Amino acid sequence: MDFTKIIFEQKGSVGIVKINYPQALNALNSEVLGELNAIFDQVAADNSIKVVILTGEGKAFVAGADISQMSKLNASEGKAFGEFGASVFRKIELMAKPVIAAVNGFALGGGCELSMCCDIRIASSKAKFGQPEVGLGITPGFSGTQRLPRIVGVGKAKELIYTADIINAQEALRIGLVNQVVEPEELMDTAMAMAEKIASKAVVAVKYSKEAINKGLQTDIDSAIAIEANLFGLCFATEDQKEGMGAFLEKRAPQFKNR
Repeated sequence: MDFTKIIFEQKGSVGIVKINYPQALNALNSEVLGELNAIFDQVAADNSIKVVILTGEGKAFVAGADISQMSKLNASEGKAFGEFGASVFRKIELMAKPVIAAVNGFALGGGCELSMCCDIRIASSKAKFGQPEVGLGITPGFSGTQRLPRIVGVGKAKELIYTADIINAQEALRIGLVNQVVEPEELMDTAMAMAEKIASKAVVAVKYSKEAINKGLQTDIDSAIAIEANLFGLCFATEDQKEGMGAFLEKRAPQFKNR
């Protein structure tokens, strides 16, 4: 597929996906969502990529969904648009490979929702976050009403969604919406350093850890513990477990083969 709204590059075992629609502040329309869907299919199938960084071109991560497109939709079309966006974000969330959002600017509406489907969020000090949809007469439509309370708690999520308030990066850090805040010029280097650190670990173990967390959060504690126990056990069938523990006992750096 030829991409017009996505730039993709690979540095070692890290894939970098950049939304490239700066004239519209990287707004999410059907075309952008379609290209995001396609690039994450491509990334998921590429075994040379272990970790993904998602960011935006220009002064926005994603400023929101495309209001010029949404303003023309009827109820059934609006539902279909929301379902499509939500399905793309769910694909990113469930992908076996960790995804780091490098939030370089505005992450509003669909942009905030896109950042929340990533595993880890690193924000520029100039980043802004919010779910301003009620000011436009709609609810968040790409799963924001579900992910935001799971990340920051129900009370704070309701406050942000009901008031449509926009918060800065430091407030996002305080409430747990982002993992860390760095200066704009340090953002991609920080994200890359974290991605490379993750990529240096046993890929299968990282994948199973992500699966255990994601599945465990959706069930009761006893079922979640059973999920973890099963995945923990599966690790012992991998070459990487033998290598990792052998290297520890031999006091040397492990050489993982990712199998």
